[in-house]
Amino acid sequence: MEKIKVALLFGGKSGEHEVSLVSAASVFKHIDTERFDVLLIAVDKDGAWFFQPQPLYDDKEGGFAVERKEKNRVYAVPAGGLRTMDKPLDIELVFPVLHGTFGEDGTVQGLLELCDLPYAGAGVLGSSLCMDKAAVKRIWIQAGLPVVPFEELREASWKRSKGAAASVRRALDRFSFPLFVKPSRAGSSVGVSRCETEEALYEAIEKAFSFDDKLLIEPAVKAKEIECSVIGNQELTTFAPGEIIPSHDFYDYDAKYRDPDGANLLIPSSLNEEQQKMVRQISARAYRVAEAEGFARVDCFYEETTGKVLLNEINTIPGFTKISMFPKMCENGGVAYGELLTRLLHLAADRHKIRAAKSYQWS
Repeated sequence: MEKIKVALLFGGKSGEHEVSLVSAASVFKHIDTERFDVLLIAVDKDGAWFFQPQPLYDDKEGGFAVERKEKNRVYAVPAGGLRTMDKPLDIELVFPVLHGTFGEDGTVQGLLELCDLPYAGAGVLGSSLCMDKAAVKRIWIQAGLPVVPFEELREASWKRSKGAAASVRRALDRFSFPLFVKPSRAGSSVGVSRCETEEALYEAIEKAFSFDDKLLIEPAVKAKEIECSVIGNQELTTFAPGEIIPSHDFYDYDAKYRDPDGANLLIPSSLNEEQQKMVRQISARAYRVAEAEGFARVDCFYEETTGKVLLNEINTIPGFTKISMFPKMCENGGVAYGELLTRLLHLAADRHKIRAAKSYQWS
């Protein structure tokens, strides 16, 4: 059987660059090399793409290192794939392992569409929508799905009015402290703060606006923090949810990626069978409504006092490190890491085949 040529795209401009290097090294280790021939493309912190002739590892961090040689710089050719200065790159599928902005937000997906390259994960719309926490919550609300309540604040409004801004006043009227402040379009707890006072809230708003010009103010939810893996395009598969018990004030960036004792991860969760079924059903609906494809991790809360599930966010390129919840939940459901990657790549090829059969010209 002839191997399928897959480009593994990793690194990126976002604050999750280092996490991507670890995720990509893990994917490279587990991918089925009897089915796939893997080519490596690294994106440096300035956003430049470089072909990696051989895998280079950062022994300290446990992930890939990035080699930046001008002769290996990668260029995109609309309708012509990717190439270096010397030659086109022989690629049949792309697996983006780019977390956060300029990777998970539809930008790279749009570029790959123009290059006519199939890629794993959500498309342009789904990636962009799911990256925007405020926008996807509004879509979920319109679809009748339960979400963590929030107020949205724009930077221009904040600069004009500061603490008198209407959405800030509404948040203080609606919610009790502690409050969370989140950039709307930044990934993995980047720029997120927990606030116990009004003064701390204002400081957190200033901090969040250094990452995005739109943010959310939300109440702290006293509930179990639950995550659910979903894969599929038209037909969806959900997996028994996992549970996060943070040792920090909340499941922040340090707890996720830097502190090995930052959280206790329960797979499966402590929810009973009926509660897990509800989480899986809501996660599948949230995935569908948000136009996700391929795979995603849906994050939510389960309130024990009310028995309600509240959607928090959705990640279209979740972590693939050895401690990441997404592959662990799939593995708990009987899909080993290597087989999971194979399924995701086949889903990418299937979607591209369907789109390629459509007509985009009128005659």
